[in-house]
Amino acid sequence: MKLVFVDTSGIVAAMNARDEYHARARKIFHDVARGGYGLVITNYVRAETHALLVGRAGRDIALRFLEETSWFVERVSPQDEEKAIEILRTYRDKTFSLTDATSFVVMERLGIDTAIAFDQHFPEYGVKIFEKIP
Repeated sequence: MKLVFVDTSGIVAAMNARDEYHARARKIFHDVARGGYGLVITNYVRAETHALLVGRAGRDIALRFLEETSWFVERVSPQDEEKAIEILRTYRDKTFSLTDATSFVVMERLGIDTAIAFDQHFPEYGVKIFEKIP
């Protein structure tokens, strides 16, 4: 099974009807499901997404997200976090967050090369963005 990483921006867009990327995100998640892809997030993405959804879409939608079982939650290890901090030190010209950097490290560890994301950080790091089934 081909794995795809899901960033906070992809989840928030799909779950928040007011998000500018909502329709596009829903289409991408539909294509991913139809294509039989496995979805992966980290525990950092899970926490960040919940916090954003509470503020942008409301408590009920945020709770629904926490109850979602469509993706596998990969835990960030202490070693992953150290590597992520090294990325932050190395890419001084970028505005990557610790969540972004841990996502990159976990993707590399799991051999995932594609993400569902709507922010510039993933392409800036060289990650392919899922647009449609090839």
